Amino acid sequence: MKRRTWQRAAVQDALTGRDDFVSAQALHSQLRADGSSIGLATVYRALADLAEEGEADSLQAEGESLYRACASPGHHHHLICRSCGRTVEIEADDIEAWAASTAAAHGFRDPQHVVDVFGTCAACAARQDARIP
Repeated sequence: MKRRTWQRAAVQDALTGRDDFVSAQALHSQLRADGSSIGLATVYRALADLAEEGEADSLQAEGESLYRACASPGHHHHLICRSCGRTVEIEADDIEAWAASTAAAHGFRDPQHVVDVFGTCAACAARQDARIP
């Protein structure tokens, strides 16, 4: 585990309370707007360390890494709104069984996987429905 510096604490605190994924650049902008002197490279390093240690979730979207504070310890999956970015952590035992059986059927051992399900949350769907004539 890396030592806890003020920069790492600032990055972790900025992630806490968000229910969406955020890029390093957007998080850096947020921190700077709040008066921090933290550098962008430091934000990138802190986010990578937090993700590696399981304290932050990470996903790739349109070629960019996005991060959020990890609410659930251990392996889990996400439902992510395409419109607002709201994210819900979910357990999916069926996915675990499917990954294991699919890997075994093809002669693979020790399968690892990442499953993120993208859709539209209820609030965004209601806003979209309200705009349809």
